[in-house]
Formats: sequence, C-alpha cells, structure tokens
Amino acid sequence: MMLPSFTSTVGACEMAKFSIGNNIRKLRFNANEMTQQELAEKVGVTRQTIVAIEKGKYSPSLELAFGIALAFNVPLEEVFYVENNPP
Repeated sequence: MMLPSFTSTVGACEMAKFSIGNNIRKLRFNANEMTQQELAEKVGVTRQTIVAIEKGKYSPSLELAFGIALAFNVPLEEVFYVENNPP
C-alpha cells in the first residue's frame, strides 16, 4: 500500500499557514532551572542559538531538534509543536 506524499495531501498554500512553536523555556525551568548556556553546551551550539530558537526567530535543524529533546529526555513533540494560527 502506498501512502500519499505530504505535498499531495497538503497543498503548498496550506503548508505556509503554520509555524513551529516550542516549549524550551518551560522545559528548562522544569529541568532544575537549566540556563540557556547549559542547554547550549549540552547540544553543542551557542547560547544565542538557544535564545533565537526559544523566541521562534530560528528553526533548528532536525539533528539539533532531536538533540534538544534528548537533553530533556522527552519526545520531540514535547519540545516542538505546530501552531496552526501563527501570530
């Protein structure tokens, strides 16, 4: 059985109607108030990169996204989520 591709299921116009949100700040707080610097060191990026991801100004690579999830020992979908109605 062949599954439909993402692009055939969701049109190009519809794909532009979402953005990616994240729970990094909340997860840091719940992880003994981990600092942005501590998270950055765990995943091998700069603190500024973590700041930009938290603010939604930068979308991490898939590798970095999984690294962040592993740093908190949670599934990827607990860190990142789709916002259907971006601001």
